[in-house]
Amino acid sequence: MEHRDLQQELEDQFSHVVSRLQFFQSDWDIASFAVFFIFIGMILLLVILVLIRCCCCSCCDDEKVHTHTHTHTN
Repeated sequence: MEHRDLQQELEDQFSHVVSRLQFFQSDWDIASFAVFFIFIGMILLLVILVLIRCCCCSCCDDEKVHTHTHTHTN
């Protein structure tokens, strides 16, 4: 009999925890969650692009020789 009581108590505790973890209780919660993660994703994308530009293009710029010739004819 104790095994059933323990099992019922565990099921009750589990359902209580699950009911407290419900984040999406309205459409506004879902929308704010989506906007937040889109914002974070865009920030991470920009950071990755900056890192790629700094790491890769700085190597390429060192190999190029920048010469500027200005000729003036009078």
